[in-house]
Amino acid sequence: MTNLIERVKNWIDQDPDPETRDELAALVEEGDTDELAGRMNGTLEFGTAGIRGAVEAGSNRMNAAVVIRTTAGLADFLIARHDGPPTSPVVVGFDARLSSQGFAGATVGVLCAAGIPVRYFASPVPTPIVAFAAKHLGAAAAIVITASHNPPADNGYKVFDENAAQIVPPVDKQIAASIAEVGEASAVPRVEKPIEDGHELAAELGPEVYEAYWHEVSVERPDVDGDRDLRIVYTPIHGVGWRYVDETLRRGGYGNVFAVPEQKEPDGRFPTVDFPNPEEPGALDLAFKLAEDKEAELIVANDPDVDRLAAAIITSAGWTSLTGNQIGVLLADWILTHWRHTERPIVINSIVSTPMLASVAERHGAHFETTLTGFKWIANAALDLKKAGIGRFAFGFEEALGSTVGQTVRDKDGIAAGLVFADIAAYEKKQGRTLANRLADLYRSDGLWVSTQESIVRPGSEGLAEIAAAMDRLAQDLPTKLTGHRVTESIDYRTGAEERPRWLGETALVALTLEPTGRVLVRPSGTEPKLKVYVDLRGEVGDDVAGSAAQARDKADAVATAMTTYLDL
Repeated sequence: MTNLIERVKNWIDQDPDPETRDELAALVEEGDTDELAGRMNGTLEFGTAGIRGAVEAGSNRMNAAVVIRTTAGLADFLIARHDGPPTSPVVVGFDARLSSQGFAGATVGVLCAAGIPVRYFASPVPTPIVAFAAKHLGAAAAIVITASHNPPADNGYKVFDENAAQIVPPVDKQIAASIAEVGEASAVPRVEKPIEDGHELAAELGPEVYEAYWHEVSVERPDVDGDRDLRIVYTPIHGVGWRYVDETLRRGGYGNVFAVPEQKEPDGRFPTVDFPNPEEPGALDLAFKLAEDKEAELIVANDPDVDRLAAAIITSAGWTSLTGNQIGVLLADWILTHWRHTERPIVINSIVSTPMLASVAERHGAHFETTLTGFKWIANAALDLKKAGIGRFAFGFEEALGSTVGQTVRDKDGIAAGLVFADIAAYEKKQGRTLANRLADLYRSDGLWVSTQESIVRPGSEGLAEIAAAMDRLAQDLPTKLTGHRVTESIDYRTGAEERPRWLGETALVALTLEPTGRVLVRPSGTEPKLKVYVDLRGEVGDDVAGSAAQARDKADAVATAMTTYLDL
């Protein structure tokens, strides 16, 4: 108790933000030791996704003191890597969350004080534009202050490496070790208000970045005629997408784009949704309503930092949201169908995404790879394969709505993906068809693959131990059958990493192959106290494709239930 209060008071002394100082002081005065213990229980752990947490006072939360120490550690890492301050800049951007601009200013101030040149965005910007700027400028690193689609109370700090892809091991651990060596935030050298007052090492990035981005998107985008009068409803869900997506669609020939007015402008409070995630139930309700009013033919949505793409189409059942897997195979098939480069196309998805992409790739003669979860691995695999002379990266996606078209951005990019997805819908409209028709054709040619997930929640440290024990039991004692599907093979990705490429290395995942055509993947969540079960089955395609898909999905759901029962958690 005494030790806790001493640590709290020490943190207050080093915190440069008077609001968070007062916040902690009030908790001390109230004697709320449970809350204080949670706030001061260690520090936010820096990993391949950077850091992310609730914006509150304390060492285990997102606040100015944590951002300052994190940036100081990153600066020390870069200086050690380059034997002095890098001559290439660090790019800094931020989203529209309430604390983002202040955190970005603190980040620029620490970098400038360390002698590192900075190129910054002065207003909220999509994450893929920051990632593109890092590639375009040959940056030493890039930082985005964003919590993507997390709840409004959160914020985060994402880092891209010198290859303009998100960091991967061992760089994350090296940066984390550097951060751990940083002293108190109050002792970190920092330039005050470098953006407002200016600094010789800091320069603002302007419209030239988007112009360069648009040029590369134009090169990667298949040039196919379609009905550009397509009526599109768009929502950024209070994020930073509208300005960039509207401009991109307009340049792409689309004039009938209707933004959801209640969600059009950036607003870090996200007032119309519980969670600003287009996958969440209810997130697209306002878009569905506007689509009915405008007689729209396609709904496109992004998450707040615009790296994910969601879409909904009209089917016989009305407006239907597509899954990340469906969006991914539609985009992949379109890009490969209209491939015009001389190099062999490369397509990549994450291991928990649909195996259907492998069938699409084989039909088109493309090179296919699968990676660990996280788009960082897709981007790094694309770079490694290009270096090995395998071909040219064409497309990559994850089932959680993340995708990127071509080599423009080495991360998820919901802007370019949205444009190309509109192109597919426009082409089908000109043929008198719909995206539902095209998806049905893909099921007939590449297999009616359906996917489902189940999660087992076990909170607390005891829950994490139970999850780890369940993974051990599964690896040692596999089921022989799951609802009649014989288990024919298994891979424990916790071992054998030296025999696989680095993008498919060691991870907490067990994969089971099912007869005749299916699989089950079991892995702990990387961000929540959950054990996740993924099932992919290939069903039979009948004349009624929707009915066939429903039957296959019922079978997949049954397998998922059988697997969770077998895990006995």
